[in-house]
Amino acid sequence: MDNNTLSNTPSWYAIHTHPRQESRAESNLRAWNVETFAPKVKECRYSNGAFVQLVKPLFSQYIFGRFKAQEMLHKVSFTRGVSDVVSFGGTPTLIDEQIINVIKMQIGDDGFISLGESLQAGDVVKIKDGPLKNFVGVFERKASNANRVMLLLNTISYQSHLEIERRLVEKIVA
Repeated sequence: MDNNTLSNTPSWYAIHTHPRQESRAESNLRAWNVETFAPKVKECRYSNGAFVQLVKPLFSQYIFGRFKAQEMLHKVSFTRGVSDVVSFGGTPTLIDEQIINVIKMQIGDDGFISLGESLQAGDVVKIKDGPLKNFVGVFERKASNANRVMLLLNTISYQSHLEIERRLVEKIVA
């Protein structure tokens, strides 16, 4: 590849990392003064009778880096944790800054991307996991804790209000 065809202005690129080494690659790239962006999500799972919250990359084995390819491509490509820079026809593929900005706009106050659909009062929902799995209820409102919601739970001849983790609820589309 001709080094002259590479950009000499800082641009965003997708960087393919080794399995489960997104954080390592990001840290090592920052040591080279490469601007990085590795969006993360929280995932709540029910395991052994308790809820466990996991932090995962939004794109498994991929992060974004902003650098001058003409100067830094070789260093970036051989950084610990990095597998390669995503390329097409041997040339690193530029990622439009607008795409990065759209992803960044999805980051909440907690620093994580929110993937759940928005719920409106009155939406019929189903509990996805935990001891109340598959119970159906009606979404009432968000609770004071941003990660929890209030539901009106419908069971056999009984209705009850319930506060539950938002990630455990999915909207039922009729």
